[in-house]
Amino acid sequence: MTVMSETVARPFEQPATVRSQVTVPLRFPDGFAATAEIMTFHGLADGKEHLLLALGEWEQTLLDQGPEGTAPLVRLHSECLTGDVFGSERCDCGPQLREAVEEIAAVGGFLLYLRQEGRGIGLYSKLDAYALQDNGLDTYEANVALGRGEDERDYSAAAQMLGALGAGRIRLLTNNPDKVGQLTDLGVDVSEQVPTGVHLSAANHRYLAAKRSHTAHTIELPAEILPADFLPAVIIPSHDELLSRVDALVPRLRDRAAETEEIRRIPEATMAELKAAGVFQMLAPKAVGGFGMGLETYVEVVRRLAQGCVSTAWSVGHLVEHVWMLARWPQEAQDEVFANGPAPLAAATGAPPGKAEKVPGGYTVSGRWSFASGIMHSEWALLAVQHGEVRLQCLVPVSDLDLLDVWHTAGLRGTGSNDLRAENLFVPAHRALEWNLLAVADNPGSRIHPDPSIHTPMATFLNMVAPAAALGAAEHAIEVFQDLMMVRKVKQTTQARQADSPLAQARFSQAYGQVATARLHWQEAVRVVAASFDRRPAAFTDEERARYRLSLGLSGAASAEAVRLILTGSGGSVHRLTHPLQRIQRDVNVLLNHASLTMDPILEQAGRGLLDLGLSIPAEQF
Repeated sequence: MTVMSETVARPFEQPATVRSQVTVPLRFPDGFAATAEIMTFHGLADGKEHLLLALGEWEQTLLDQGPEGTAPLVRLHSECLTGDVFGSERCDCGPQLREAVEEIAAVGGFLLYLRQEGRGIGLYSKLDAYALQDNGLDTYEANVALGRGEDERDYSAAAQMLGALGAGRIRLLTNNPDKVGQLTDLGVDVSEQVPTGVHLSAANHRYLAAKRSHTAHTIELPAEILPADFLPAVIIPSHDELLSRVDALVPRLRDRAAETEEIRRIPEATMAELKAAGVFQMLAPKAVGGFGMGLETYVEVVRRLAQGCVSTAWSVGHLVEHVWMLARWPQEAQDEVFANGPAPLAAATGAPPGKAEKVPGGYTVSGRWSFASGIMHSEWALLAVQHGEVRLQCLVPVSDLDLLDVWHTAGLRGTGSNDLRAENLFVPAHRALEWNLLAVADNPGSRIHPDPSIHTPMATFLNMVAPAAALGAAEHAIEVFQDLMMVRKVKQTTQARQADSPLAQARFSQAYGQVATARLHWQEAVRVVAASFDRRPAAFTDEERARYRLSLGLSGAASAEAVRLILTGSGGSVHRLTHPLQRIQRDVNVLLNHASLTMDPILEQAGRGLLDLGLSIPAEQF
């Protein structure tokens, strides 16, 4: 259905009309899917075959676009064969296209796919410009050197396309002020400019910097994230520098927490910022371009991310951890997964393990695996399978698996921890490894990389994400509670604000104390584990394992108790879905059900270890 409006300004004597409309399901390489109504047009000013993709509840946004309503979100995307199709990292077009479809589909609006390759100079000329850029010219200088304009794009046809649908008032998803200016001059009311994410890489930094400095694109490239003269050579930040980058992201994580829940995955803008900050390569070995950092940095990053968004912290924590797991594999597998950079993203799941059969050259695997956190952002999956009495981990491309959209939960909704399925999938021998070899301190990767973290038992990291996320969530909750108490008036009390009530003051003290208790237990667990790094191999005694697992469990319990105290003292309004406290409570409740925070088995095994009775389950499982 096409909705028209008679009030739209039309600067053309012959306005464009819709030529055809067809429903097209879209699916991107990372698994994200959406459905678009793709429209073609008669009467476009430049005669080119531009497309309009109507996404989400687009018809409703047209009805709501009045002065008091929410205008449709619109992206003008210039065709980029190298970036959109082949994934070139010399520009940010491919990631922007992917981001735009997700952002627009979530709220309703239009993506205009404009046939304007190379800012209007064409594909061959763009590639000629690339060659000039390799000799030192920036993207604009290269166009001029070819005798072309810096930017030859004209958005008249875009204004006609919007006019044909009656979109006279829009929100424009762009960093480019020229798009805003041209559309405004053509009679389109741009009520808001919505910035896109910063899709930064070693290959496009100069390109983005030129757009920012030369044409005033609203692109933030802070020096503390990547220096202005960034080169592919790895610049390893200090512990404090990386944490400073993460702290800068926390306000934006809070702003996007509701969106993260709604789309049930980390927004692409957040992923781009995390990658630009170097978060995903913190545990990657230095030999592959990573930072080679240790446990203390890793868990502190997870904790601080959770102060912004628990779902984001959970997913990122596991994605970072899985880069570290990949670095434990033999050389042939590492050569494959690290071929495209130091931070290959992979989900890992073993619940329940699949089945493997030995075949010439490798294995065939079948199964359905649950709780694949981070799978919506991954190119690889690490799957647990059983071959007779031997447990294996198999490394497979996500594109070879069926992704089942089943992650509809009360908490941690934004982790996208969906199910995976395979039937008789062939896995070559070099991508199948016995779990016992992978999990121990003396793993294949430890013979390749000197980085200390690779020489530790796998369980030391696997148990760390949930407690760190719970602590960060509780720290955010106590901050919100304090602000709330200073302004909230409690019914059936005489005080003007909650903070003036002695009982409320006592509740706040209790909650604050629980957060402090959680932090102390967490710090003790980190200290015990970090102390093992000085030993080779970094093995634990049963007593040490009992101490750090007990401290992590008690930290999670104290974090949850703090959140409970805060919620019961915050009134009914905090249970509205717009309030961060209700989300924190739901997220922490789900965290408590993770094996790393389930207290009954922790207390049992910790008691055995502390009493020198010996653990009754294998050490790599506790």
